[in-house]
Amino acid sequence: MTFSLHGLAVSAGIAIGRAHLVSHATLEVAQFVMRERDVPDEVLRFEKALETVRIELEAVRGEASSSGALAELASFVDIHVMILSDPLLAEVPKLAIRERRCNAEWALVQQMEELVGHFDTIDDAYLRERRHDIVQVVERVLKVLTGQPRKISRRGKSGEKDEGELIIVAHDLSPADTIQFKNLKIGGFVTDLGGATSHTAIVARSLAIPAVVGLHHARALVRDNDLLIIDGRRGVLIVGPDARVLEEYRLRKTELELERSKLKRLKSAKSEMLDGEEVALLANIELPQDVVQVKQVDAAGIGLFRTEFLFMNRDDLPSEDEQYEAYRAVAKAMGHRPVTIRTLDIGADKQARALRDTGERQEPNPALGLRAIRYCLADPLLFLRQLRAILRASQHGRMHILIPMLAHVFEIDQTLSMIELAKMQLRNERIKFDENVAVGGMIEIPAAALMLGPFLKRLSFLSIGTNDLIQYTLAIDRTDEAVSHLYDPLHPAVLRLIAQTIQAGARAEIPVAVCGEMAGDPSLTHLLLGMGLRQFSMHPAQILEVKQQVVMADAEQLTAKVSRILRCDEPEKIREMMERL
Repeated sequence: MTFSLHGLAVSAGIAIGRAHLVSHATLEVAQFVMRERDVPDEVLRFEKALETVRIELEAVRGEASSSGALAELASFVDIHVMILSDPLLAEVPKLAIRERRCNAEWALVQQMEELVGHFDTIDDAYLRERRHDIVQVVERVLKVLTGQPRKISRRGKSGEKDEGELIIVAHDLSPADTIQFKNLKIGGFVTDLGGATSHTAIVARSLAIPAVVGLHHARALVRDNDLLIIDGRRGVLIVGPDARVLEEYRLRKTELELERSKLKRLKSAKSEMLDGEEVALLANIELPQDVVQVKQVDAAGIGLFRTEFLFMNRDDLPSEDEQYEAYRAVAKAMGHRPVTIRTLDIGADKQARALRDTGERQEPNPALGLRAIRYCLADPLLFLRQLRAILRASQHGRMHILIPMLAHVFEIDQTLSMIELAKMQLRNERIKFDENVAVGGMIEIPAAALMLGPFLKRLSFLSIGTNDLIQYTLAIDRTDEAVSHLYDPLHPAVLRLIAQTIQAGARAEIPVAVCGEMAGDPSLTHLLLGMGLRQFSMHPAQILEVKQQVVMADAEQLTAKVSRILRCDEPEKIREMMERL
């Protein structure tokens, strides 16, 4: 039987292959009463299962940290390690085993249900969504206890034609599951849950494989080894396609692959519009080794070095010398090309064990709490150590400093004072650095976009972080699938905030870049060019596709068309105008 399901398109492309259902440990386990003499052995069995999962997660986290494309997922695995070590999950089930003489599986699930019940009553969406992490950790422990496989492996039925690609179908995927994808020939994946910025979507885009999420019932309706087609641009999953549909999609897939191969020819082409005006296409990186990908596409520089990944997945903080070596390596590798280093942006969904608050303080809403520059100004010694490392590395290349999540003038002034203090210390120690290193600010809070005057007077450049700007403007938790459909880059309010920031920068002759997801979306390239944007920063894998849009752009025509879009208040009309852009 042929049928189709519609979800959220998070990674473009077409995949044709056989379904591989990712099974999850059942959370409805039976209760057994143990003999008194068997209770110690059951407690030991539970402890060994926890240790097995801990070792597996540590290995997965190390694998993710060493991979530029997957480094961001290591922070999600880190959360799972923390949950696994929490006494509420690691110790309370052992008490139940001893007191009730019950089996480990039942004790664990009972405790999980109690914890999840508490999370369901929390008003904050971000914290409420953490219940999924608890369930994923418990499922992994249950698989060890019941002897189920924890790794995705390729398999097929004898006699079935091998379509050459493996398509993962799951209700949800944990970070540990998704990190396995890079070791297998994965054609694409679909999940019942997930949003545009979930870790599943992040992996899909970084590996450039098609994916559709938020399908709700795919895991229940698709059978193992079913022939599937993923249309990652339209957000469609076709199950059991007939010969005509299959042939059509094979043709479209071949055409897409030819287009991608042609893109490689653009590597050496100038990034300029039809009128000859240059557009800088820069790369976002997480770790020094990502520079290899940057050079493969001949990026104009690094527009965003996310330094928080140097702090994650470790029990200690990186020293000043360790940070200096990392920044220096990137600066030297990029030569004369600019390297923009964002200072520590920790908090919300990005956590570092070494910086974890051991006190009783709980943030009711981490996305609005002590994160990014707020955290750094609250810990001046930590901040000063990083600023000194960046300044020391500035002598080895064209280094810029970017400050995240600015909203207040005093935050800018305090940051600039800290930079001056770092410079003074280095002068006194006779350590060389670039005295004229540029300092810029992230525009990712609506308040900053609405009061640009002080920013333009005090800073050398601006960079718009569209992911958070959209989230804060529309009051949407971008990690919450229940509201992910409301996350809209084309909302009139969002477009106007971006456009007025770009235009204000142009009037003040201050460079403005966009470094969020919008910068790497080829369907939005002409829109941003029409707003006047001339600096884009994105994942290296997206640069050539965006360049293709740049070289076909007519600046004068785009400016007129985009000005009409910005005057429009109707979302449907905006989308119609975008199709003609």
